[in-house]
Amino acid sequence: MGRRAFDPALALIAAVVLAGPAAAQGTVKIGLSAPLTGPDAAFGQGMRQGAEQAVADLNRAAGASGRRLVLVVADDAGEAKQGAGVARKFAADGVRLVVGPLESSVTAAAMAVYEEAGIVAVTPGASWPALTRRGSWNLFRTVPSDAQQGAAAGRYLVAHEAGRRIGIVHDRTTFGRGLAEAVSTAIKAAGNPEVVFETLPRGTRDAAELIAKLRAARVEAVYFGGLAPEGAVLVRGLREAGLAAPLVASDGILDRDFGTLAGAAGEGVVMTLSSEPRRLPEVRGRPPRVPEADALAAPAYAAVEVLAQAMERAKSGDGRKVAEAMRAGSFRTTAGEIAFGAQGDPAPGAVVLRVWRRTPDGRLDYAGNDVDP
Repeated sequence: MGRRAFDPALALIAAVVLAGPAAAQGTVKIGLSAPLTGPDAAFGQGMRQGAEQAVADLNRAAGASGRRLVLVVADDAGEAKQGAGVARKFAADGVRLVVGPLESSVTAAAMAVYEEAGIVAVTPGASWPALTRRGSWNLFRTVPSDAQQGAAAGRYLVAHEAGRRIGIVHDRTTFGRGLAEAVSTAIKAAGNPEVVFETLPRGTRDAAELIAKLRAARVEAVYFGGLAPEGAVLVRGLREAGLAAPLVASDGILDRDFGTLAGAAGEGVVMTLSSEPRRLPEVRGRPPRVPEADALAAPAYAAVEVLAQAMERAKSGDGRKVAEAMRAGSFRTTAGEIAFGAQGDPAPGAVVLRVWRRTPDGRLDYAGNDVDP
């Protein structure tokens, strides 16, 4: 990206980080725990690009007048054991502010280390509800939890598919199953339990066996907890089998390639997502981000912004004081305004519903296609 237009929020954050008693000459380390290798590496690279861009923009906006942000990057590979090792390394190196991890399983493994070391973490992706329900003081997320998204999807299904036979499918990951279970809880509470609860594992390219089970259960609507490739396989399979059951999913399919992968079958698919899914501008001179990276760049950028603003409000880089500041107000970020509830989840109202529709040029897109809950 070239020179940015003046951004009042960015200028505010620069003043926040680099002025005042909490920002004497020196540096502030911000750790990044991300899957830079492994199956989720494309998402992790988006986190890295967003966090690096945020740090560079903040330091450039502040000039040479004070404390500088330094990003300490670590690869957790999307694995719990390696994520815990990253947490221990951050603790030993004096890092007290962290962006990440991405996966819920990695976050769960790392949080005990972070808590003991006084490290506050902001995750742009770990959505397992139990992570914040345990009452940890130091974990925040910029994305709705599975419970928040699942409840929204469940309300939508109850309102729009009342009395119909609902099938639930997930991809066997912590992320996908958590969403599926949250939807199941919501529709059961409304007296309309699912008729089938099945799986479509990541990497599946042929859903014929699953489609046969859904047909046998006579499903009239389907919820899917998982990512875009498998979501596309599922909806194509439904339509090829002549099943018109509407498909509802989460921001797991928030991938511009979903329209290409799903083809005509993707039209009408509804998904829940954060209320401000904004795209971070590309950096001039660098290759365009792949869709997976694009989905995480802005949330990671926003996580850095939140930590920077909270540090100034706390007039300290101490993790506990920064965490207290994060619960005390809202934050202006590239991804929109972010506020946190008592447990560290995004404030209510963080979930909206969008539908994939065909555009005049023949593509499928969700931008601006809001759906009534």
